[in-house]
Amino acid sequence: MFIPSAIYYESDILNYPLGKQLMKQYENVPKFVIENHNNIYEMRSKQNSEFTKMKQNLIIGIRKTHKFVENHKVSDFLVPYTSSGCTAMCMYCYLVCNYNKCAYLRLFVNREQMLDKIIKTANTSSSSLTFEIGSNSDLILENSITNNLPWTIENFASSNKGFLTFPTKFDMVDPILDVNGKERVIVRMSMNPAEIIKKVEFGTSSLENRITAINKLHVAGYPVGILIAPIILVDNWQELYENLLIELSNKLSNEVKRDTFFELIFMTYSYVHTKINEEAFPNAISLYDKEMMSGSGRGKYRYRDTIKSTATAYMQDLMKKYFPNNKILYIV
Repeated sequence: MFIPSAIYYESDILNYPLGKQLMKQYENVPKFVIENHNNIYEMRSKQNSEFTKMKQNLIIGIRKTHKFVENHKVSDFLVPYTSSGCTAMCMYCYLVCNYNKCAYLRLFVNREQMLDKIIKTANTSSSSLTFEIGSNSDLILENSITNNLPWTIENFASSNKGFLTFPTKFDMVDPILDVNGKERVIVRMSMNPAEIIKKVEFGTSSLENRITAINKLHVAGYPVGILIAPIILVDNWQELYENLLIELSNKLSNEVKRDTFFELIFMTYSYVHTKINEEAFPNAISLYDKEMMSGSGRGKYRYRDTIKSTATAYMQDLMKKYFPNNKILYIV
């Protein structure tokens, strides 16, 4: 379990069972009261070089925003849920675009309110809806602190319609293997070459452990998917991603290979990432390549269209070679 250096919390969290649980759980950790989890001056005023230290703090609050955002990929809606941010430090993390260096882990204790809205929306819909509950956090990581996932999955099972889904880069799946209702929860494991995980996805589970975890999840009865994400065009990327697919083909169970679907996502980068990474990880590799990338609005960079088209065709050929019978939901 993550042991934070300090906890910053809104006083109203003590009105919720989970808030009381977390405060008792971390009774020996220094604590500071804040007015709003979105606006902590002490955090905002820190230098980019302190990013890794900021990630060692835990913020606990109440989620005020409950707007569902339409999505047309794996889910019907992206749903604000029980956490935001992460303790890991992936150098491309899209949350950094939104929160800058304040992309630390925030936990929200009003889970009953959030799940109730999901269930009501599912039950009143004329069709079966899928809700993405992990679009701005990693719920397997969060679960190691809150135990929210067994609670979520079992309470969602009390309704009679809909599905939940979330992605993860972590392997700590044992606590959710034996819960009721897992057949209506789609767990998607993010995969990347071992070299990229080691050099770019700091603080996440190894490729080998992620493969073991998705095999476990499928045996337990979860529908599963695989994200090849983000695809990063480093110097030897063709070799790295072919080796990744070979390893997946060799080590995924036959049942996972039969049933899983894929999502392929190319990296989006930003000026904010560049500044934080240069100062927080001065010895790390650089992910920005001005020859391969072009601006994409609001300080963001994407691979140039011609380069991405070539890379997309290459990845499609690899998928046909190693996973010819599996559906690719989308490539972006």
